[in-house]
Amino acid sequence: MHILIVEDNSLVASGVRSGLMLSGFTCDIADSVATARHYIDNGHFDACVLDLGLPDGDGIELLQQWRDNALDLPVLILTARDTMDDKVRGFQSGSDDYLTKPFELQELVLRLQALLRRARGKATDLVQLGDVQINTATGDVLRGGERVELSRREWTLLSALLQSRGRVLSTAQLHDSLYGFDLEVGSNTVNVHVHHLRRKLGNDVVETVRGMGFRLGARYCEGGST
Repeated sequence: MHILIVEDNSLVASGVRSGLMLSGFTCDIADSVATARHYIDNGHFDACVLDLGLPDGDGIELLQQWRDNALDLPVLILTARDTMDDKVRGFQSGSDDYLTKPFELQELVLRLQALLRRARGKATDLVQLGDVQINTATGDVLRGGERVELSRREWTLLSALLQSRGRVLSTAQLHDSLYGFDLEVGSNTVNVHVHHLRRKLGNDVVETVRGMGFRLGARYCEGGST
């Protein structure tokens, strides 16, 4: 999953990024409203962790602009503003969750996982794709009852496809989900990870849409899990 962290405190941002990456997320950091807008306009993200006090504007106003523009990205506000009025304003502006500083990293991870689960329309962390069972919270994958070991990149790719069930993701979007904006890697890396995922979970788990990109296998996109 590709997470945008909007936070101008470099220590907080790097700590959140490190913790989320240990839980299998790919993260990019925006330290200003302008940078956050640039990332959202030019990349694919599955959720956003949004600070409110930014050097060139207020996070609430940024969130309101996103919602006014029909951006349905799940947003978790992470801020030191802890009054009830602050929380009410945050939720009324379109936030999906609100967590105050100081905070426990594990709670942030759990809240993000819950946001992503709701975004998929799921009440449970378990996803069934044929003989493959996936626990999106723990990262455990079973095929025919046998545990399948996925690399961090393979897990991130699978998570992105699950999150976007029924929608085609371009190679560029999947590249961003796997590596973020900062890491330069070979142009064929997404195809390599797709190949490995098919080998481990079955060829029909990932479908190639010629000229467009990849999506979760078509038979898993119709009305939920199979």
